[in-house]
Amino acid sequence: MSLQLIVNADDYARSANVSRGIREAYRRGVVRSTSCMMNFPNAEADILLAQQETPELGMGVHLVLTSGYPLTSPKKTPTLVTEAFGFPNAEQFRQRLASIETAEAKQEWRAQIEKFVRITGQMPTHLDSHHHTSYYTKELFTAMLELAQEFGCAIRQVNAQDSNFLRGLPIEVEGDIQEFAPRLIEQFGIPTVDAFFASFYDTHATVDELTDILAGLPENGIFELMSHPGYSDAALEATTIYNRQRENELAVLTSGEVWAKIAARQIELVSYAALGGKRP
Repeated sequence: MSLQLIVNADDYARSANVSRGIREAYRRGVVRSTSCMMNFPNAEADILLAQQETPELGMGVHLVLTSGYPLTSPKKTPTLVTEAFGFPNAEQFRQRLASIETAEAKQEWRAQIEKFVRITGQMPTHLDSHHHTSYYTKELFTAMLELAQEFGCAIRQVNAQDSNFLRGLPIEVEGDIQEFAPRLIEQFGIPTVDAFFASFYDTHATVDELTDILAGLPENGIFELMSHPGYSDAALEATTIYNRQRENELAVLTSGEVWAKIAARQIELVSYAALGGKRP
């Protein structure tokens, strides 16, 4: 068995400039997979550009409940939206978690996946979620697994190999996640990677951090590294605190030092499509 790595870029279609940076991270860098935010206005145009410019870039769906507006009617998803009929931010979502109706979340996620299928003419390679909200409760995670099963795709592994992944999740659910997620993944038989790395982020998105992760990978297996490359602009800076950091990630992911480490370890860069053979 070989050593394979999925470098996944989250937030495709968050803005046209984020999408442009992700496509560049594929063309010049080590990114081979991305997760699409289907509830943003430029999603269709950006996905069609990816199919034209980077047809081998694996594309999954980044399930969203904490940014932008829902695809389904707010009247049908009242527990998911604010008084302005948009999604709450991550902190607001955590505060209202107990009142979230899982059926509404699943309905909205289904609409996002179906939009992806309509645009691309294909199933997503995988599902993950913005701010990891699909992992917050056993019920939300089960809904995600049911959708992955229905659409025949993989999911992101929930338990990262570093503590940064759980940072920001409600403290009271961290222990539950560690218990129910592996059990449910096995129960549903949904393909996922052998391990997931999330520490390449913000001030830790450096050449040293990334090369350390690459150096520490086992000799065999398939793994995922989460990333957020892109280009910033005024609109992005007005709506999210993670903006210019994306340009730094892009520089690292296209750097010669990272390419050299991948070559030295003989790492095969793949997308989530590589997990197809693991499906039941």
